[in-house]
Amino acid sequence: MDNANRRLLAIQRTLAASGSWRRVLVLPDDARVDVAEAQDASQPTKVAIDGQLVGLFRSLPRSLALVISAIGTPHEKNVEHVPKFPLLEILPPAAADASAPATISIPDLWAIIYTLHTLLHTQETIPIVLSSTIKNASELSEYLLTSGLARKRHTLPGDTSSASEPEHFLLRETFWQGAGTISYHTRGWLRGQSALLASAPIPYTQTFTRTPLVIAAHPLRPPKPRPGEVIYRRYIPSLGQMLEYVYFDLEGTGPGVECEGETVSLHLATFHRWHNSDHVNRGWGERGPLQKHREYVRALMADPGVLPIMMSWDGELMGYAELVYIKENHVAAYVPGGAWDYDRGLHVLVGEEKFRGIHRSKAWFSAIHHFLFLSDPRTERVIGEPKAANAAIIKLSEAVGMNVQTIFDFPYKRSVMTWLPRERFFKYDVLSFAEDNDTPAKK
Repeated sequence: MDNANRRLLAIQRTLAASGSWRRVLVLPDDARVDVAEAQDASQPTKVAIDGQLVGLFRSLPRSLALVISAIGTPHEKNVEHVPKFPLLEILPPAAADASAPATISIPDLWAIIYTLHTLLHTQETIPIVLSSTIKNASELSEYLLTSGLARKRHTLPGDTSSASEPEHFLLRETFWQGAGTISYHTRGWLRGQSALLASAPIPYTQTFTRTPLVIAAHPLRPPKPRPGEVIYRRYIPSLGQMLEYVYFDLEGTGPGVECEGETVSLHLATFHRWHNSDHVNRGWGERGPLQKHREYVRALMADPGVLPIMMSWDGELMGYAELVYIKENHVAAYVPGGAWDYDRGLHVLVGEEKFRGIHRSKAWFSAIHHFLFLSDPRTERVIGEPKAANAAIIKLSEAVGMNVQTIFDFPYKRSVMTWLPRERFFKYDVLSFAEDNDTPAKK
């Protein structure tokens, strides 16, 4: 056994023997992230991935505020309204074990930052310094600044003094927009083709849609994923489960299930069962035979402007969604001021009763918006159009940052139009789900 493997085994034995480790995250690639918080506040917190120590962090006796608009004004020295947060130092594994690496890899640094944004999710910024004992600190600083995960102190044009300063401000809103993931490593929330398309969106070129309900010029939309392909994964810490979105598998890429005397895909059989349940039929009105549902989904899969997906918790199917481009959707005619080229919309249902509830709903509903914004940086707005009488979905929409923009009438229903701008969504703390503040505590 070489020395590197001996060191790894020694670290893993140390982690296993310690009772102070707790699970914080499971990364989209299924790597487990644990932390060990020292009882002595002066000692650093350890971060391990799959049992291997990857870094540490500790508080320094300073707090910093990211002051921007007041710089260069008479208010520069009077900015108590801008929140200050404790300065953290990031340390290499060697700080805890002299035989461990004195470097931190970029994927591991991103995981450490993910951990910080989970533990300190109420902070819009996290001031950090990279320890001088990190041998590749300059590489990591370049990664933070180039990717947009962090920025330096704000200065006026021509003032470059902050460039040589060690302090960085990690930014919550850029982290959740996927900064530092695509093109840097494969641990991000977008998976498969979705990650590829987000890294290199299809350049603008115009195409046209003509249907009985829509006549619209709009951008060419990207190709669909493979049936059954995972497009998004994110662990929800407050639930201890992995949320996953998969492109609809109509024909069946895995073992089939029996449904109405034939063998069909699990997705189709589940979709059929859900739509024949009373609670789904009340909202969707699509009760019917298997063939009706097969043709329904087939039509959506053939439509470049619609992405039908199945949602699951830890691999167990729980709901369905249709993710649409608004400009070539029939709702576009009702959008005040007109639909924009990359506006997205959604229609959703929860099929399994056991997965209902406000906290779970906020988790998967905000994650759909997360996916839509991550999928294309040109998407500036997500638009919903729930029934005006559906108080529950309107309340849920507002809980993730949407606002009711207007009320209007389709030929077949009265709806409210909900809007969610990108800037607002990522400015708020709506994605961390570090704890459950929605479900009443059991007595």
